[in-house]
Amino acid sequence: MTTTQAVDRVPLKQWVVIFLLFLAACLNYIDRGSLSVGAPEIAKELSLSPVDLGLLFSAFFWTYTGFMVVAGWLADRYPVRWVFAAGFLLWSTATFASGFATSMSALLVLRLVLGAGETVTFPVFSKIIAAGFPPERRALPNSLLDAGTKLGPAIGTLVGALLMAHYGWRIMFFALGVGSLLWLIPWLIFAPRPQQTGPAERRPSPSLLAIIRRRDAWGTFIGSFCYAYGFYFLLTWLPTYLVNERNLSLQMMGVLGSIPFWSSAVAAVTAGWASDAWIRRGGSPTRVRKTFVICGLLLSIAMLPAALVSSVGWSIAFLTVAYVAFGIYASNLWAISQTLAGADAAGKWTGIQNTINSLAGVIAPIVTGYIVQNTGSYYWAFLSPAIMAIVGAASYVVLVGPIEPIDWSARADPTRPPW
Repeated sequence: MTTTQAVDRVPLKQWVVIFLLFLAACLNYIDRGSLSVGAPEIAKELSLSPVDLGLLFSAFFWTYTGFMVVAGWLADRYPVRWVFAAGFLLWSTATFASGFATSMSALLVLRLVLGAGETVTFPVFSKIIAAGFPPERRALPNSLLDAGTKLGPAIGTLVGALLMAHYGWRIMFFALGVGSLLWLIPWLIFAPRPQQTGPAERRPSPSLLAIIRRRDAWGTFIGSFCYAYGFYFLLTWLPTYLVNERNLSLQMMGVLGSIPFWSSAVAAVTAGWASDAWIRRGGSPTRVRKTFVICGLLLSIAMLPAALVSSVGWSIAFLTVAYVAFGIYASNLWAISQTLAGADAAGKWTGIQNTINSLAGVIAPIVTGYIVQNTGSYYWAFLSPAIMAIVGAASYVVLVGPIEPIDWSARADPTRPPW
C-alpha cells in the first residue's frame, strides 16, 4: 500500500489528530507567551529591569534548546502518544505554578521547566505528519499547526491582557494552566497508536551525524534560525513595546497586539493550501516550497518601518504585514524538512533544527533587553531581525538543493558533497 492510499483510507483519523495538534500548538504558544503578556505588570510588582525581563524571556529557551535533540530522539524511538502527553503535562503544570511566583528566581525556574516540557512539540508534529501524509500534501497540515502557533499568541495576548486587567497576572497563569491540562483528555482518547504512525515504506534511519553533515540540513537550520529570531523577538517583546513605547493601555495592547497573530494564522493556512494545490497541479516541489519560504522571509522586513513611524495604526499595519510574511514562510518550513528527512528521520531532523532555531529564542530577548536599556530606542532591536531575514532567504538559495527525499542508504553524490 502506498502512503497516499493509506492517507485516503483513514482521512478522518488523520485530521482528528491534526485538529488536536492544532489545539496543542495554540496552547503551547499561549503558555510560552504568557510571561510576555504579563510582563508590564509583573515587572512593576517584582521591580524587574529590561535586562531582567530579557533574561526571563530567554530562560524558556535555555532548556527548550538544550533538550530538543533528546526530544527528537524520543519521538523517533517511543510512541508519540505518551511522549507528547508527558511533555504537555509538564509544561501545563509549570504555567499554572507561575501564578504562585513571588520572585524573579521562582519565575526563572518555572520558565526552565516550561521550556523542557515544550521540547516534544515539533518533533512529534513532524513525526506524525511525515508518517501520515505524502510530500505533496504536507504543507496544509503543517500550516494548520503553524496557524496554531500564531493563534495561540493572538488568543493569549487578547484573553491574557483582559484577565490581567480585571483580575491580575496571577489569575491569568492559573486560568491558562488549568485550560491547558484539559486538552490531555481528548489526546489520550484519539492520539495515534504506534501502528498508525509507522511509515508505509520504511527506509534506513540515519544517525544524527549523518543529518548534520548534509548541506541541505544546514540550509534549513540557518533559514529557520533567521525566521525564529524575528518571530521570537516580537513574541517576547511586542506587549512591552506597545505599552511602554506606544503608550497603549493593557486592554488596547491586548486588542491591537493580537491583530498581527490573527493575520499570520490566516496567511499560514492560505499559503499551505495554495502551495500543496500548486504542486498537485504539476508544480515542482523545489520551486514551490522555496518560493514560499524565500518570499516570506524577504517580506518580513516590513517589521522595520514599524519602529520608525509615529502613528500607532501604521506601526500595527507594518507589524501585521511582517506576521503575514511569517505565516507564508512557516507554511512550507516543516514540509521542506520532512520531505528531505523522510518519516524515519523526521523526529531527529526536527529536533536538531528546532535546537538551532531555538537559539534565536535565547539570543533575541536578551539582546533586545540590552539594546533597549542602553539606547532607550527600539530601532536597532527591529533592524537586527530584518537583516536576519535576508540571511535566511539566502540560505535556501545557496544551501538547500532539490526538495526530495534523501536516500540515506546511498553514498553521497560525489558531485555534490553533503556540506
